[in-house]
Amino acid sequence: MKQVQLLMLSIFCWGIVTAQKTVNQEHMFWTSVNSTIRFSDRWGLMADVHMRRNNFIADPGFYFIRVGAYHWLNQQTILSAGYGHMWLAPGVAGRQNFVNENRLHEQIQYNSKWGKLQIVQRVRLEQRWQEKVVNDVRTGQTRFTNRLRLLWSFSYPISKKPFTPSLVLADELLVQHGKEIVYNSFDQNRLFFGMRQALSKEWSFDIGYMQVYQQRLSGNVYDLNHTMRLFFYYNADWRKKHAPVTNLHDGN
Repeated sequence: MKQVQLLMLSIFCWGIVTAQKTVNQEHMFWTSVNSTIRFSDRWGLMADVHMRRNNFIADPGFYFIRVGAYHWLNQQTILSAGYGHMWLAPGVAGRQNFVNENRLHEQIQYNSKWGKLQIVQRVRLEQRWQEKVVNDVRTGQTRFTNRLRLLWSFSYPISKKPFTPSLVLADELLVQHGKEIVYNSFDQNRLFFGMRQALSKEWSFDIGYMQVYQQRLSGNVYDLNHTMRLFFYYNADWRKKHAPVTNLHDGN
């Protein structure tokens, strides 16, 4: 009987949450520098720096750095693991304390081609330790969650000439779980459409529109972020004899 009552209470609470769904819209700017340095047939390094601004560029959103290592199983399949740290700006005007987040990740990426179409498929696991800040006061506690990220990216060069721009379409689904994740197992979805342009053999960038649809911890509040994305990529190969390094980031 007790289990039935709990089930009915859960259904009732879920109905209240969904009935009061709120979607907040925001405009953002997101830029980064993402680097890959391959120093042997099997091993390489990564280093990323990200910055996102809210109200387009008026207010801070977050700052993020990440370092890690790559391991090539072959030219198409690459493993990666690393550490990242985020400083997340407070979402309420007048508050000062940034929220710190420590993050580990493990991923596998598979690159393929279908004619001229280049396809990237990536699975990333993340372990996240997020600082709890309540009413702009640090509590000394952290929230631990696991997150699964699934990325599909497609790029198509508009001609065969060197340094020709490519059209890019990508989508990444992020879901999470943990004892403190109750209402938002769905974390967010990131849809990107834009253009990628090589500047040299080692430097390139992509620019375009990213729609980030994110669910808050409460479960009934969502953020729909219209984001201008400008990412720079540095892909270097320090082997004596080598082929061009594949762009391994394709997102963040």
